Amino acid sequence: MRLFFACWPPPAVAQALARWARAAQRDCGGRATREEAIHLTLAFLGDAEPEAAQAAARQARGEASSFVLTEARFWAHNRIVWVGPEKCPAALAALARNLGEEREFAAHVTLIRKARAPKRLPALPALEWPVMEFLLVNSHLGPEGPSYEVLERFPLP
Repeated sequence: MRLFFACWPPPAVAQALARWARAAQRDCGGRATREEAIHLTLAFLGDAEPEAAQAAARQARGEASSFVLTEARFWAHNRIVWVGPEKCPAALAALARNLGEEREFAAHVTLIRKARAPKRLPALPALEWPVMEFLLVNSHLGPEGPSYEVLERFPLP
């Protein structure tokens, strides 16, 4: 299983991000993330046993928080367009660390893959993303892109 921990946005935030991605895609091409697949990865576990991941999640400490999406960028080295907060909230970074993220956590949401450098990205609406839970997810790779299976939800105090 290809497992990861993530946060999913509320439906209204996912809809707004999907609309924004379609507008940005007109300039940079690529493949937009499907609305139902928009998420923020906290820690990628890769090939792992779900039982071990579930046990780790139950031990992880974290707290509910929220962040505002204010930044939209193109990363040329991996050809993605992403959005995220100007500064990663401390609670979110701590949660990612507690879930096993070893690198410095960069809170970002990939919205377009295989993009070319845009001339200019559209204005990003200010969207607040509450983080009230995190999920353990199994990723299935397919010709239409990845699909995700939620294995368990973990509420945050």
